Amino acid sequence: MHLPPQLWPATTTSSTDGLKIGGVLLSDIAEQFGTPAFVLDEDDFRARCRSWRAAFTGHDVFYAAKAFLCHQVATWLKEEGVGIDVCSAGELRTARRAGIPGSSVIFHGNNKSVTELAEAVDHGVSLVVVDSHDEITRLSDIATRRNARQQVLVRVTPGVEAHTHAYITTGTDDQKFGFSLSTGSAHRAISHALSVPGLELVGLHSHLGSQILRPDVFEEAADRLVGLMADTARTHGTILRRLDLGGGLGIAYLPDDEPLDVRDLAPAVIDRVRKACAEAGIPMPRLAVEPGRAIAGPTTVTLYTVGTIKRQPGLRTWVSVDGGLSDNMRPALYDASYTAALADRATARNADETVTVCGRHCESGDVVVDSARLPADLAVGDLLAVPASGAYHRSMANNYNFQPRPPVVAVRDSTARVIVRRETIDDVLRLDVE
Repeated sequence: MHLPPQLWPATTTSSTDGLKIGGVLLSDIAEQFGTPAFVLDEDDFRARCRSWRAAFTGHDVFYAAKAFLCHQVATWLKEEGVGIDVCSAGELRTARRAGIPGSSVIFHGNNKSVTELAEAVDHGVSLVVVDSHDEITRLSDIATRRNARQQVLVRVTPGVEAHTHAYITTGTDDQKFGFSLSTGSAHRAISHALSVPGLELVGLHSHLGSQILRPDVFEEAADRLVGLMADTARTHGTILRRLDLGGGLGIAYLPDDEPLDVRDLAPAVIDRVRKACAEAGIPMPRLAVEPGRAIAGPTTVTLYTVGTIKRQPGLRTWVSVDGGLSDNMRPALYDASYTAALADRATARNADETVTVCGRHCESGDVVVDSARLPADLAVGDLLAVPASGAYHRSMANNYNFQPRPPVVAVRDSTARVIVRRETIDDVLRLDVE
């Protein structure tokens, strides 16, 4: 079986018994832990962390927790020397429980509560990305009452089109996020942050969106942000020492996808910032980046069991699996495309039939893979693996139709262990007041 390497976890292999990840047969995982299940390649996750750190040596890498976070993942981040970008009290609490110090945390969000901001200040979070004038005032009051001086970045929307889905584009002007550069809003936010007590404005932040596949958009954003830093130096006499370019680097979901490699992107972006700063006559800032999908996404597959096969002559063949919309919202939400492979056995037939893999939920849009090429001898009870399932799958999973959420099973050195247990129906019902 041909497995395009850009789609599958790094330790994936194929044998006559089926697919293995981390030296563990996926069929053994299904037998021990059930399906659906997320299977995460720990070695691949850690290697991607190290790759980003190496590419941005001398700068900062913060993993975007929203892609996927649990206690074990937070522990891996700490061990690999990668910081964490959080945007809620729950994500911050997970980082704290794993022993990640505040100096390795950056706090995001367009509507952080007073409680969340207070917890961030109390934990000594290194940077809070301020997203509104209300928040600047609110955070100033909290820090002042605590006799603290909180370092902040102003989030800027630089007006750069990321060429991705509208729902995950965040760098254009008409946004709920940040302060627009073209309207002067960013300049006013900088003035506000510099004028209030308790805050120390140390830099700027920008995030263009998600699943970005073009390097030029990062370089264009860098040019505009360096220009704003130069304006700040001239207007206020303040040298901003930090520049956070966000995350959003895309991954492969289909065999023909060609994602950017951080080893190519990083030197290009660093060089672009360095040249722009030299032309503007300001010092080179310390950069930060926030990969989430690019680290977590390719490391994980979702494992499903085929439940029914419905052939409709002249229309299509529907292959129903035991998950779907509750463990992967992205096809319905973003019209995202995936592929799938038979996971539990060798087959005498090639992948010679095009089918639609659908979920078990009461929605016509509950489609996992719209056009999957699978063997014609696919049968009820077979296991399917859907790659590139590590980002925004478990973190956006839900209980639609009262479906319990799947577990996350980490594999490494021929050993599998649960790092997020499967929900039970009792778990789903536990908040229901009788």
